[in-house]
Amino acid sequence: MTKKLPSAEDYTHFLSTFDLGAAASLVSAGFELVSLDKTNPRKVQFIFRRELGIEKVVDDYWSDRLDVKARTFFDNVKMLKNRIYSE
Repeated sequence: MTKKLPSAEDYTHFLSTFDLGAAASLVSAGFELVSLDKTNPRKVQFIFRRELGIEKVVDDYWSDRLDVKARTFFDNVKMLKNRIYSE
């Protein structure tokens, strides 16, 4: 049985990003990574379940106002890279 991946275009239920740092920030802030879309061989799209506050974390990341623990962030970058290259 194949599991249908959520569509990145479903903006009501999911938020997606191609940015590894933004994805690591979201994971570090406790948001659920639903899947990785690897259909483009040159980049990976990280798909998150849309929850209250997720846009603020992304906005704070891009405006350099997000506070996360450095080791947690680094560990999540490593985890995401492992998911990219191991699946």
